[in-house]
Amino acid sequence: GSHGPTAHNCSAMSSTPTPPTSSRQIPIVCPGHTRPLAELQFTSISADESYLLSACHDKTPMLRNAKSGDWIGSFCGHKGAVWSAKLDPMGYLAATASGDFSVKVWDAISGKICWEYPHKHIVKTVDFSLDSRLLASGGHEGLLRIYDLEMGEKAEPITIPQKENEKITITKCVWLTNNIVLASASDGRIRMWDIASKKLLNSLSVDSEVRDMELSKQNNILTVAAGEHVTFFKLTLQGDSSVEGKLLHKHKMPIHFKNEGGASLHPSGKKFVAGGSDLWVRVFDFETGKELECNKGHHGPIRCLRYASNGLTYATGSEDGTIRLWKTL
Repeated sequence: GSHGPTAHNCSAMSSTPTPPTSSRQIPIVCPGHTRPLAELQFTSISADESYLLSACHDKTPMLRNAKSGDWIGSFCGHKGAVWSAKLDPMGYLAATASGDFSVKVWDAISGKICWEYPHKHIVKTVDFSLDSRLLASGGHEGLLRIYDLEMGEKAEPITIPQKENEKITITKCVWLTNNIVLASASDGRIRMWDIASKKLLNSLSVDSEVRDMELSKQNNILTVAAGEHVTFFKLTLQGDSSVEGKLLHKHKMPIHFKNEGGASLHPSGKKFVAGGSDLWVRVFDFETGKELECNKGHHGPIRCLRYASNGLTYATGSEDGTIRLWKTL
């Protein structure tokens, strides 16, 4: 058989050659989207019920069976690219952030819109609180908004400007507790906000716009993809309103995250997956940053990736409009 492009190394700098074709991992390909992917989220409801939700520039987020990749349903109604899509921890609601200047909240069982929250600019990120009662959003306005979902569409958001006198974009937001939200931004800062008091509790810095941020709930490790690095911080809560962030590792990548991409830490905390400016999906050692695997399959740069809750698989979304599901080796 011909070897073609598969015989090339991942990158000119990579010292480990691609495995021979026979041992190459063939992922499950999930078709359906027609534009670049923007975000992926796995949600595990029970041992045998888990979902994969995808946000996409084609305006229509999709829900899939996390194990098989089979399509379950689509959320139809946005008039612009959807940058972020999340299920609430119990799996009853979905929330989406869009380039149409709105956040929509959906019934995750029927796929119908429950209500929407208008914004004044592109919304890049949404996240449900751990108890599913609050929803955080952020984007090009540089305002962190917190909605009380029990108020439905009448909810008047708490708004928290990220920076005085300077316009920055919030790229991701994630809840640490039911009262503390982390917001990453285009200025390379990750700000930790106490929602009740609107007080800035702490902030962490990386050297470029934060492209991706993931919080591993089991060990409170924050995974940050920015510039040419994946950086890990250990977050420690002291009382209700104090958070320490300790730098654990900062690994230089053979790719960059200037326009797209992300990173996800395996639940074991021993390895992580990263993808961005090229077509390869790479797995690295958490401690050393050494490349362990290099998977080819996508036909466009990697936009987003996440490990499944059980760590047995991971999903990648690309500019090529497909999601691929890979096995953890």
